This record gives sequence, structure tokens and C-alpha cells, in this order.
Amino acid sequence: MRWRQAGRATRWGALAAVAVLLAASGLAFGAAGGDPPVRRLVQRIAVVDGPHDDQRVTLDATFYTPARGGRFPAVLLGHGFGGTKDDVRGEAERLARAGYAVLTWSARGFGASTGEIALNSPDYEVKDARRLIDWLAARPEVRLDRPGDPHMGMSGESYGGAIALLTAAFDPRVDALAPRITWNDLAGALFPDFAAGGDANAGVFKKMWAGLFFTSGAGDSACGRFLPSLCAQYQKAAASGRADPGVVATLRRSSPAAYPGRIRVPTLLVQGQTDSLFPLDQADANARQIAATGAPVSVLWYLGGHDGGDPETGRVEGRVRDFFDHWLRGASGDGDGFTVTRTGGIDSSTARTVVEAASAPRYPGLRATPRTLPLAGRVQTIRNPAGGSPASISALPGLGALGALDGLGGGALSGRLPVDMPGQAATFDTPPLSSPVRITGSATVRLRVTGPRDAPLFAKLYDVAPTSAATPAWRIAAPFRVPGGDGAREATVTLPAMDHAFERGHRLRVVIATTDMGFATPSAPAAYQVSAVSPLTVPTVPALRAPAPGVPAWVWVLPGAAAALAAGVLLTGRVRRRASFDPALADVPLEITGLTKAYKNGHLAVADLSFRVEKGQVLGLLGPNGAGKTTSLRMLMGLIRPDAGEIRIFGHRVAPGAPVLSRLGSFVEGPGFLPHLTGRDNLDLYWRATGRPASDAHLDEALEIAGLGPALDRAVRTYSQGMRQRLAIAQAMLGLPDLLVLDEPTNGLDPPQIREMREVLQRYAAAGRTVIVSSHLLAEVEQTCTHAVVMTAGRRVAAGPVAELTGTGRRLEDAFLEIIGEAR
Repeated sequence: MRWRQAGRATRWGALAAVAVLLAASGLAFGAAGGDPPVRRLVQRIAVVDGPHDDQRVTLDATFYTPARGGRFPAVLLGHGFGGTKDDVRGEAERLARAGYAVLTWSARGFGASTGEIALNSPDYEVKDARRLIDWLAARPEVRLDRPGDPHMGMSGESYGGAIALLTAAFDPRVDALAPRITWNDLAGALFPDFAAGGDANAGVFKKMWAGLFFTSGAGDSACGRFLPSLCAQYQKAAASGRADPGVVATLRRSSPAAYPGRIRVPTLLVQGQTDSLFPLDQADANARQIAATGAPVSVLWYLGGHDGGDPETGRVEGRVRDFFDHWLRGASGDGDGFTVTRTGGIDSSTARTVVEAASAPRYPGLRATPRTLPLAGRVQTIRNPAGGSPASISALPGLGALGALDGLGGGALSGRLPVDMPGQAATFDTPPLSSPVRITGSATVRLRVTGPRDAPLFAKLYDVAPTSAATPAWRIAAPFRVPGGDGAREATVTLPAMDHAFERGHRLRVVIATTDMGFATPSAPAAYQVSAVSPLTVPTVPALRAPAPGVPAWVWVLPGAAAALAAGVLLTGRVRRRASFDPALADVPLEITGLTKAYKNGHLAVADLSFRVEKGQVLGLLGPNGAGKTTSLRMLMGLIRPDAGEIRIFGHRVAPGAPVLSRLGSFVEGPGFLPHLTGRDNLDLYWRATGRPASDAHLDEALEIAGLGPALDRAVRTYSQGMRQRLAIAQAMLGLPDLLVLDEPTNGLDPPQIREMREVLQRYAAAGRTVIVSSHLLAEVEQTCTHAVVMTAGRRVAAGPVAELTGTGRRLEDAFLEIIGEAR
């Protein structure tokens, strides 16, 4: 053992030495598994920039190319604000494997690059990007359109997306653009409603996001690596909460909005639906501006964004790659004009949320196919509290869904966050819908407001269920000011852009609030009278269509299999039942004998696994990643077939669809629910699908286990990971099954919730039932479980009572490490 370890260390040391030598020469190769190798060159590129071309900056860059020779289309790939070139290394390597020469760099003021941050100013970062294009044009690996002009595209997220757009506005050598989650007007993004008023003081300061911008680049000082003039302007705006003309002029110069008609190349705009920093209207403005030049424009709205959500990395990167393949390499098909991704239920084979993509031939904008809905418009009085606190919450930087906050404190705060503070919000409802309505774009309504002139208010849209439970359709607020003189004034208010389906029987609710935690609001107390003076106008896009799901193979196979089985019964007069039930094991919850499973790639996931579980036990299934735990549980549930061996539950042999599986409750590989339904509706729907009487569900006990409080009547899409986990365990316990199987049940739970879970499982087993828990939290297993089975490399290496495995005075973790070490 020691000799082998020493030999392995020597080999790794030799490889490390080779890597160091390659890195010292600026050249490296990388490959993932069987992927084609990538050539990587680290480079320091000198740049001269500044308004007078007198500032010298060194940019830390890395150049990725396919290892095979030749010339390739180039891609400049930028990173997000506060990041470095290392953040996009994975994507750069994937593009290089797809046949592109990719240059990444740390923007000035970030990482190892010198210079000061200027927020993508044409005088600084844009000049840097143009110098990088010069560098690409001199590389022998890059295909050229003409001398000095590389055949190239640009992409990147947020800060990196904006530099792509701005570079194209100043450098005609850029041939295609794929910016993601970025801005059109930085002044309008950080001071929303600025453009509507035209007055520099009209905007409402997005103080929390602006603060994150500047603190993430400030380092240890007030201004850090920002240009001092830029820092001074931010500090002035933060102190006043207003966008003075100097701030607006600076932010506009760093915005594509300032250069209409100058971006004339094919563009794919990827924008996040979970994004309170750069909402969908920023992509809409970019789309309209570029399309006005006659350039082709495609738009993708995906479920992620600056506030989290599903990043859909594979879909987004694949779409960008397809776009570049068409415009830079001449591949057929340039994709749909407009695509929106949506949650589409649960995949029954994996228990995971399905993400669907609905597409239309062209991008329709945010006001397509309007439909009006009556809106109750009585006058309501709302108040701004002294100091602007406490403030309502719509979205917070990085936490737009607020799901993580909902789960804090073991459910103590669940459903109780101050989304809208009492007395600060007016509500206007439509009648219940007679048919479903899907909004794709920005709804509008005309309001009459009486109160302090030019004060900010915040508009939001809610989805109200027939039970009167109201949830935000999208947790983004649209700030606005109502201009004019004293007395009542009217204004048309545009609500946040979204893609949201309102079901039949639901109502749409417009909420107008006086405060929002993400924005600067007046400190003086004030009262307003607000009424709706028009219907609610909602945009729809009937042309959006999701592809019909394919028919599963079992739909075609099952009838033939059934016919073959029936023929066998008729010919033999009987169906073999050999060993289908063993009376001697009728009271044994679980016995596994010789269980083996290998996959097509030859990997042996489970090898000759055997163990037995008795009534009243809480068994912990332990092992490192790849030990075969989840595969074993999936075979136990009848989801996959073993290659050898057998599983018996209460004496009955387990096979897909075996009746004895009704005595098993399980939660494996993460929770899966219909996101648009409430937690209660999901539990009810699940139980009804079993076809068993409602009285057998023991729903009250399951709800007590979930401990979700008022959040139980909220849509599951608003849940945190911990809340979904608790709901999934409650679902597994519906019907109080005799055998309960849970895979990593404490994922996403905080310490108080883990303690509660431990007590629930122990009480459950004490009633004569059996629990099997797969977990990597050894200390928790030690406190929860009575018995344990330890696996590694698909084999059982130890089993027995936890007390015997640990021995006197030892922790389970120490015993586990010793067992695994000896097995290896």
C-alpha cells in the first residue's frame, strides 16, 4: 500500500513538474476525459488607452485554440463585473474544442490586469478591446477577412456582454455578437424611470445594486481600483439618491443606448428572467436598437439571471455556439427569432424539473398582441413611513427569488417576509379569469395619484389563487414617478417584463407600494391616494410554441410485451411465480442479496451487495461519492433493473411496478414538484395519482412534518432548497409507508431543521416502521441511525449497529475513514 502511494506521488510529481515547465513558457494543453485537447497560451498584452491615448495598461489574457493546426474563427470572451478571465475558462475551452480561437482577458482594474475601472468606457475598456482585436489579427491561428481584420465574434455575461456591444459600436471588425444578461442603458438600469421622465432627476436610485457594483471593485479603500472621478460621482449619487447630469452623462457613455445605428452585425441577445439588475426591458431596448439598422436579431429569455434561478448553462452555451457556427462558419440554420424557457413539470423517470423552450419566428417586443382585463379601481390611501423604513421587499441583489430567505430559521420566517408592508401598498384586482392567460412582456395600467409631487412609487404584479393566496408573478418592482403639479396627476405605468401563466380562476393583482428595500426612497413621511383609471393591458405572444414531447418508447413496447405475455399464459396455462414471495421473510422490511449493476461503459456501480434491515431500525447507507448508494436505492425502488441478485420487501421480490412498492415511501435524487402549484396542491396531486382513498394519505401528519406554515399555500417555485426538501420528505411519508427510503434528506436544511428531521425519523421508526437514510453527514448519521451499511466502489465493506462500528469512545467519522482506507 505504501509503495503504491509513493509511486503514485512520484508520478504526480513528475506530471506537475512538466506542467510547471509548460506554464513557464506560456503554453499549456488541457483535455477533459476523451475530449479533444486544447492549446492554451497565457499572455500579457500591452495597451495604450485613455481619452488622450496616454495611459499604459497591461491586460492579463489567455488564448485558447484547438490543438490541431489551421486557422479558426475567433471569439473574444469577456467576464462579469468583479470577476477575472478565470471565470470563463471552462466556456473558452469548450468553444476551442468546437473549433474556435478564443481570447479571454481580465478587464482593466480586475485580476492581474493593471489600470483603473471605468465601467466599459469608450476611452478605456473599449480601446482595450480594440487592441485585443489587433492582437488576434496578428495570430497565425486566426482566420482573417482581410489583413488586420479577424473573422470574429464577441460574447460574455453582464460586464462582458456590454463590452461586446460597445466594441461593436466602435470597431467594424466585429462580425457577430452574443451578449448575455447585460444593459442597454446603464443610467436607466441604475436609475429606473430615468428615460421616461427625460429629466436627470427623474430616475429612482437602485441603491443596493449600485452599492454592490462599487464595493465589489473598491478593495480596501473607498474608491479602490475605480477611476477617482467615477468614484466621486457614485458617492454623490449614493448620498443624494438622485442622478445628477454628470452621473447620467458618464453612465450613458458606457451604454449601447448612446450609439444608435452603430451596432450593425447579427446579434443574439440572451437575458435572464430572474434578474432585477438588468431586467428583460434592457434586452428589449438592445433588440429594437440593433434591428433598426437591419441587422438580424435573435432573443433568448432563460430562467436564470443576476438573482440566481436556473443558469441553464448547457442550453445557453449551446445556443451561443450554434449562433456563432451559423454566422462565423456558415452552418445552416441560425435558430429561432425568439425563445423563452419555462418550467414544464416533472420528469417521472428522474423526478427533476423539466425546462421547456417555447419559440416564435421573430422577436415580438414587450407589447405584443395586447389584451385588456377589467381592474377594480377604487381610491386607496398609502403612506410612506418616516425614514422610509420598514421597507417592502421585491428583490434583493443575488436573491431575486427570495427563496433562500424564506427558509431561514427552521421555517420561523417562512412566508412571513415583508413583501409588502401594511399601510404602504394599494391593490387592484381583475375578476377571476374565465380562461388561462400567459403574459409575455410588460403589462401596463393608467393610474391617478394625489400626494407629494415627483415622489417614487413601485408597481408589481401578483398572481392570486382561488384560495386568495397571493404570490408575486415575478419578484421585480418597476419604480416610477408621477410628474406634474400639485393635486391629482395621471400616468401610464409599465409593470416589469415577464413570462408568466395565470391559470383559470386566478386573478391578476396590481400592487402599488411606497417603499422598496432595493431603492432609495424619501425619508419624510407622506400620504398618497392612488386609483386605477384604466383596465390592465397585458401582452401575449400566441406564436410562442413549445415542441410536443416525444412519445416514450414504453408506449409502443408495452402493448407488444403484454401481448407476448398473454400468449405465454394461453400456451402454458400459467405464469411462473417461482420465488416471487418468500413467506419466511414476510415480516422483514428489506433483504438484499447479491445485488449487482453494471452500466454500458463497463463501470460496475454495485457489486454483490447483500444486507438485511429489520423493523424499527434507522439504517444509514454510507460511502464516498461513487460508492453506489444512489444506484442501490434506485434498484430498491424498482426504477432500474439489477443485472444480478434480488431485492425483497416484506418477502416480495421487487420488480418495476411490483404491488409491494406501495408499502415503500421514497425520496431519491432531489425533490421534484410542479413549480406553479402550491405545496399543498402538489401533495394532494401526488396522492390522487396513487388512486388510493384520501383518508389513507394521513395528510395532516405529513403537513406537520413539512412545517411550512403559510408557505404551504404558496407556489413551489418560490420555495428555497430547504423548503423543497421538507416538502419532499412529507410527500414520501404520505400514507405512512412501512419502509421509508430517503437519499440525502438533510440537503439544504440548516442545523435546527436537521435536528427536527432527526427527531422525526427516530419517532417514525419507533412506531414499528423502518427508515433507510443515505447521507454524507457522518455526525448526523451517528446521532440518527441505529445501524449502518458502509459501501465503497459498489461493495459492502462493513455493516452492523452504529455502536459496534464505532467502538468505545470513537466517532463514526473516524471509524468510517478507517473502514474505507482498509477497503482500498
